[in-house]
Amino acid sequence: MKNHTVFDCQLIYLPRIGDRRGYITAVNNGVEVPFTVKRVFYLYDIPGGESRGAHAHKECHQFLIAASGAFEILLDDGRVQRQAMVNRPYVGLHIPPGIWASEINFSSGSICLVLASHTYDANDYIRDYETFKQWKSLS
Repeated sequence: MKNHTVFDCQLIYLPRIGDRRGYITAVNNGVEVPFTVKRVFYLYDIPGGESRGAHAHKECHQFLIAASGAFEILLDDGRVQRQAMVNRPYVGLHIPPGIWASEINFSSGSICLVLASHTYDANDYIRDYETFKQWKSLS
């Protein structure tokens, strides 16, 4: 959807069960995340100073979790920018479609776990920022 704004992106705390032996967090489709997960992937071994993402989706929702380490996500709806930090494996950031997102400032050893509402479709991506702004203006 074109009309989402950065204020629709939200940090969601996932349930944790733990004791002296450690913690476990489970994620169920449509329960802890506000969509049904159809694809899971993760980013890792990202060199310091590198960024990832820098694109928007037309239909796909994403939920980003720092499975290890920490990173920031720069969110942009074509008018307003916000930045969010994910640094705990039980907190994720929901990014609805129509938001330009860039993952930046990865700490050493970070793993970015991504849960997506759609399987991979190259046509769902907007990879050029000027094209993104034009697409958003058509809403």
